[in-house]
Order: sequence, then C-alpha cells, then structure tokens
Amino acid sequence: YIYYKDKDDLIVQIAREEFLKMSDSVMKDFDTASSFEAGLRYQWKKRSAYLLATPYSMLFFDQLKSSSYQLKIYESSISGFREGMEKFIKKAIINDEISALPLEVFWSIAFAPLYTLIRFHHDGKSLGGKPFQLSNEVMEHTLTLVLKALKK
Repeated sequence: YIYYKDKDDLIVQIAREEFLKMSDSVMKDFDTASSFEAGLRYQWKKRSAYLLATPYSMLFFDQLKSSSYQLKIYESSISGFREGMEKFIKKAIINDEISALPLEVFWSIAFAPLYTLIRFHHDGKSLGGKPFQLSNEVMEHTLTLVLKALKK
C-alpha cells in the first residue's frame, strides 16, 4: 500500500483508471452532433474493439457492478463520458430520430445486445453451450435490429 491509503483505495483507484481508459477509448473522436445511426454505430465499433481487446475489463466491470465499490467508482469517473452521451442522445431526440426513453430502457435496447454478444464471444459459447465467435456479420445484423427498435 505504498501508493494507496488501504485496499479499498487501491481497488477504487484501479477501477477508476480502467473505466477512464475505456471511456477515453470509446469517446475518442466521437462526434456528439452525428446522426443517431452513425453515432450508435461508432459507439458499437469502439466499445466492441475495446472490450474484445481487453477481455478482463468486462469481467472486472461486471464484478464492480455487484460490489459496494460501484458508487464510489462511477460517481466520479463517468462525468465526461455521461455528458457526451447525454448530449448525443438529447440531440437525437430533438431531431426526432428517436423517442425519449428512460435511461435504463434506452441502454437495455442500445447496448445490452452488444455486451451479450461480447460475453458469448469471450466464453466461446452461446446459450446451451453452442460454440460462438463474434463476427462482423453477426454484430452488424444485431446493430441493424437495435437501430430498427430505437429509430422513429
């Protein structure tokens, strides 16, 4: 604990660093003024690239979500990320590209399918143990369905 107060501080600081790495990666060059379809496509591309390249990050984030550290990490780490995504979504609503939805509903439709596909890929299998490897075709097909569900 040379650099940290205690083990809790160690966990929180490492988690914040990892979240900021992911946030920086997915928000780099993200144009919040882009069309909803282009912006969501960009987010899927950047998020999948990051999480496929860093498989332990996803597991780490999953563990943190179900821990007592969740609020400590996310409350101070996501402000820039949240602001960029909120600006993008509000613009899409104002431009009548999508309907206003509660955050949880929007996220469940917009990103949960992507994260599920990435989990299947990391596991090497899908439901029932069927072998699975994420392909661009599967991701594009799924994104097309997500866009169809969200766009007006």
